[in-house]
Amino acid sequence: MGKDAYKVMRNDALWPCGDVGRAEFVARVWEEGAEHWRDLPWRGIDDAYAVLVSEVMLQQTQVARVLNYWPRFLAAFPTVRSLAQASVADVLALWQGLGYNRRALALKRAAEQVAATGAEQLPGTFDELLALPGVGPATAAGVVAFAYEKPSVYVETNVRAVFIHELFPDADKVPDCDLVPYVADTASEVDPRGWYYALLDLGAALKKSGINPTRASTAYSRQSAFEGSRRQKRAELVRIVLGAPEGVSLEAARAALDAAEAKGGRGPVDAVLFEGLVGDLAREGFLRVDGDGLFVAE
Repeated sequence: MGKDAYKVMRNDALWPCGDVGRAEFVARVWEEGAEHWRDLPWRGIDDAYAVLVSEVMLQQTQVARVLNYWPRFLAAFPTVRSLAQASVADVLALWQGLGYNRRALALKRAAEQVAATGAEQLPGTFDELLALPGVGPATAAGVVAFAYEKPSVYVETNVRAVFIHELFPDADKVPDCDLVPYVADTASEVDPRGWYYALLDLGAALKKSGINPTRASTAYSRQSAFEGSRRQKRAELVRIVLGAPEGVSLEAARAALDAAEAKGGRGPVDAVLFEGLVGDLAREGFLRVDGDGLFVAE
């Protein structure tokens, strides 16, 4: 989907969608969103960097978990520059337990890219944000709406839930390209952040009630099991190396990984898989191999 698809536009020809008119839909979202309002610490703030951290943390992660990590992360790295200057080891250490370590590394790389320009703040446009490492269309649109209070086309799981539930109740396999025109058409120019807060809270309430309209989205996928997966072994190997500030031998790292696997009732990791894990983590910038030693990347 091209960047132009994320421009805010008005298109009266879209409505009504089924039996729902635009005014009715907007009024319903504002009203029901207010009924399910969630008071979250990253709301109502103008610090684009802090908003970006929250948006990245919330990717595929429950709000309750992010509530514990977001304030600690910002206390350690309160600005873009402080994150850019931090060591990979310190950033990963604070991220442990949140999952998807790639997000932490991408967030640091984004901070480094911004700091390299001499800027103290994140850029303020969708396209500039989209150019940062690890920042996709939803994250860029979220920062635009929540931090800069500008209209944007923000499509994430809870937003999808509302649009599918209200406008496509009998549909199946609804692609984002069918939703984007409606998201763009209803984006608020008066209160962009408030509008998306309402959508997010209403979408979360729908899921909590047992209704999950996002299952009808082509973007929906059931998360694969973590325990025993390659992703779990990667995360464990990163933890092992983080726990050895002076580095650890490849042999000792493999033995520690085998011990962790044994605790989970699994057999040892074979040599090919172990070499693959180490190679992937080194190429991605998590770890560094020096001789027969394994270190956190600098």
